[in-house]
Parts: sequence; structure tokens; C-alpha cells
Amino acid sequence: MSTRDPYEKTFPAVAPTRGRGFAHTWWGHAWLRALEESALDGTQVKQGRRYARSGAVGAVSVRPGGLTAVVRDPDGTAHRTDVLVQELTEAEWDRLLDLAAAEAGHIAALLDREVPPELAEDAAAAGVELLPGIGDLDPRCDCGEWDHCAHTAALCYQVARLLDQDPFVLLLLRGRGERGLVDELARRSTAEAARAAPRAPADEGVPAAEVFAAGAALPALPPVPGLPQAPGQPPTLDTEVEPEPHLDVDAVEFLAQAAAAEAHRRLAEALAPGHADRAPTAPLTLAQDAVRLTAEAGDFRVRSRLAAATGRSRADMELAVRAWGFGAAPGLAALEDDWTPDRSTLARARTALAAAWADGEAPVLRRVRARWTEAGTGRQLRLGREGRWWPYRREAGRWIPSGPSAPDPGAALEAEPAA
Repeated sequence: MSTRDPYEKTFPAVAPTRGRGFAHTWWGHAWLRALEESALDGTQVKQGRRYARSGAVGAVSVRPGGLTAVVRDPDGTAHRTDVLVQELTEAEWDRLLDLAAAEAGHIAALLDREVPPELAEDAAAAGVELLPGIGDLDPRCDCGEWDHCAHTAALCYQVARLLDQDPFVLLLLRGRGERGLVDELARRSTAEAARAAPRAPADEGVPAAEVFAAGAALPALPPVPGLPQAPGQPPTLDTEVEPEPHLDVDAVEFLAQAAAAEAHRRLAEALAPGHADRAPTAPLTLAQDAVRLTAEAGDFRVRSRLAAATGRSRADMELAVRAWGFGAAPGLAALEDDWTPDRSTLARARTALAAAWADGEAPVLRRVRARWTEAGTGRQLRLGREGRWWPYRREAGRWIPSGPSAPDPGAALEAEPAA
């Protein structure tokens, strides 16, 4: 590494490498996510990864607000390539340095070339984004592309290696050199320790009434952030490195996407009006969650593996997915829970059945446990433990869920069967 001035560092080119990832630290992976989730053309990103792996990236110059390198195409054509990063403002630096100096462990970790995740989280909570996010890496290349091209992507992959080795590269990009940062952290740490030194107790306390009255003058809490329009997109695991034996990369990517979708759904429920008044729902069992995941899976192999893991045949799993689509866990229970109502539950069910049809119009229903089958037809009603009625129809020798539940058995039985 060579240094041209206190605020710019140049790192030499790296020889071609094979068979290893570009980032191993959490902050290195965060840098790559900012690239991979921002680029509109995934093909360019993959090509850039190959360029970086082949040694096509020349010496990398790092300075406040930007990176520069010469990246060569396979035919030897050289391209001046830059990636710009927003510098932190003086106010943001002040908040970040105060947070770092407040914890001796943060300073020690930075000097050991590590970024404590707690520091990044506290900084984000204080409005300082230490790590770049989607759209924060601004590509510039003389090849003419306006978005990330293979050359800017290759530069970003190469810088991920540098960040792994030295997180002060990231801090330099954000606007401060290492020496000045270390000196400033030492100064603030000393001042923090002096403020925290024990002091003589005050002679008089503060009346409780004053403290209570002061609470009314506090500012209101900030509004709750809005719900994102869609779940986040997990990073791709296509790193051109052979996965560990028995690791199904497609399944892992599916689980990551399913987790993001479930988190988005739960957040939408939490932000919906009246959420605080709703009774909490029971957590899903492993078997129920497997059906939920199968309903979201488009990959045939993933669906087959989930069926096998729960001891279901593919046909049984497809039937369970259909039931789940009509009513989630209660719908699945109506399919698989063949229970017997107690006397009081059965009395309420008979009352509901008697009230569902006018005199002379009631169908002939034969009950077995919590299932009422209409005589001479292929229709059936199932009573769920939650008190709702679920319609079923007979098809190819099996009872198939035919629609969502209803509180009224007549409405459930007469509903148009779903395709």
C-alpha cells in the first residue's frame, strides 16, 4: 500500500484468485449487498465478479467520497472506473465519534481492524449510515454505461477484499483518515472518562412533582416508519464458489426470501389499525410452517423436499396447501383434525344448522364426529374448533376443500366451489 497524502491511499492490484469469496466479514458482505441490490443488470454484476477474480482490476485509489481504478476487459482494453460514496457531514461525524468514544470496546475493535455491529446499529439509530445501502454506490465508467457495468462491479468486489482487511478504508471513503480518527477518538474517550468520574452527591434532591411536570415538555415520539412496498430481496448466493457438501443453495435462497416475506407480512399486521386490540395467534408448528412454506415455493424440488420432511406424499401436500390457501392454520386443521365435539359444542352446532335453512329446505346431513355430509351429494361441512364451518366436496374419491369458512353453515355449504 502506498500513500500520496493523508486523505488518499492506493492499494496495489491483486493477482488472479480462484475458489474463495470476496468478503468474509459482516461489513464486507454489507458492502456487496449494496452493490448487488442496486444494480439493475445482474449479468453485469456476475461479469464484474469474474473480472475481479481474474485480476482485471488495477491499483485501487481510495479517497474521501470515491474509489478509482483501471479495469481491463479480456481483450486488454483499459477503462477508467470510479465509484462515488457520499461523505458524512460534520454533524454526522460528531455523532459517530461520540458513539465510538463512549465504549472502550468500540475503539479497541476498530484498532483491531474490526467494525463492532453494535456501533453500526447505534449509528444508524442516530441517523448516521456508516455502511452504504441500496443506491449509495454511484458508478462512473468511461465505457458509457449509466448504471453499474462490469468494470464498476469489479471495482466494488475488489474493494470488498480491502474492507475485510481494513475497515478504515470505509471510514476514509466516508471522509476521515485513520490517523486523525484515532487521535480524535483518544481525545473524546479521555473527555468521556472525565465526565463519568464520580462526583460528590448534591446536597438537595429534585422534588418529584418537578420531574413529573417536566415530562409534559418532552417532544413527541417520532412517527412510526411507513411500511415498505415489498419485502426486501436477500442477496444472491451465486458466488461461483462450490457450496459445502449437502448444502442446497436454492433451498437456502428460498428460505431467506420466505423469511423476508413473512417479516413484511407481520410488520403490515403490526402497523394495521386495531392491531393492539387483537388476540395473539398461536405460533405455527413445524408441520404447519412446512405447509406455509410450500404454499410460497415455486421450485418443484423445494416443494417435494418439504412434503417428504413432514411425512406427506406430494398429493397430500398439495391438498394441505389448498386448505392453507382457504384459511391458513385453521383451514389446515379442518382438513387434518378429525375431532369429536363435546356436548355443548355439538348443541351449538345443531342450533346453527337448524337456523341455517327455512322449514322444509334443510338438506339431509349425516354427522360423523365434526363432519356433516349431505346425503346423495358430494358435499360436506366440517366444523372447526374455532366455531366456523368449512365446505368440502368429493372429488376422485377424496374430500377436497372447496372454499373459505363461514360462521353460518348454510352459507358455507351453498358457496360456489372454488376452482
